[in-house]
Amino acid sequence: MELRQIEYFLAVVEHGGIGGASTALGVTQPTVSQALRALERALGVQLFHRIGRGMVPSSAGRALVGSSRQIIRDVGAVDDALSAAGGEVTGRVEILASPFVEGQAVTDLIQRFRLDHPSATVHLGDLRDEELAATMLEEGRCEFVITHLSTVSDDLDAIVLGEHEYWLVCPPGTELPDGPVAVADMPLIPMIFVPRGGSVADEIESAIRESGVRLPLAVISAHRQERLPMVLAGIGGSLLERQIAESVADRAVVRPMSPRFARTFALVFDPGALSLAGQAFADTARAMVGG
Repeated sequence: MELRQIEYFLAVVEHGGIGGASTALGVTQPTVSQALRALERALGVQLFHRIGRGMVPSSAGRALVGSSRQIIRDVGAVDDALSAAGGEVTGRVEILASPFVEGQAVTDLIQRFRLDHPSATVHLGDLRDEELAATMLEEGRCEFVITHLSTVSDDLDAIVLGEHEYWLVCPPGTELPDGPVAVADMPLIPMIFVPRGGSVADEIESAIRESGVRLPLAVISAHRQERLPMVLAGIGGSLLERQIAESVADRAVVRPMSPRFARTFALVFDPGALSLAGQAFADTARAMVGG
């Protein structure tokens, strides 16, 4: 097994196919294909399944992702050690961020890190399931996750980056008084909620139940990004992140809630497993939030 094969394997994982991987790597598609076949022969397993024009890792491929990324980081650590004498931070920082955290906070953090350490690079991927945040770190699939704190193990360090406040968003034409809406005064319209379990949805549902209000239920959607289109289509109301709610104040009826519902999100990591570039990234995050 060669380092080049590992790099090509990860590129195919990240880009979903040989075409995207070859473009990112700056090599021909046959070169990537040959490297993958050689790696599969050396390991004696099939690493990918072809689906249409794309490729997805097999079970063996998924098992190899974490250790492969750790290999790349270990090799990068050698370069880090060589450059450290000159005070320059190099290497690659790998982050998986939940799509449900505020994008601007992530952008600001990466921008500040790059300004401080222009020779280092950042790889930002999707944390598709927040419940797997700790697993992604333990398996070496990344150095950092950016996720909501309720999903994080106490064994990991966390630097709070911000919070999401949730506002009530109702279809156009819903009659509501100005100002914050008390839970007990929520309009009796069909509602769109996310499934319960490890989120602010549990807190919201408990507060509604304790207030004695029984709201009609229209949709339970695990696809959080679909809630706003459903509200705008008139299917029902929902509680959405304040930034999203305010962005549609001209197309929907938007109000803050009383009591206030909020959920903290943070940069989470294992401090004992950071590369030099990773340590510099954590230091940048602490400085940015004043911690």
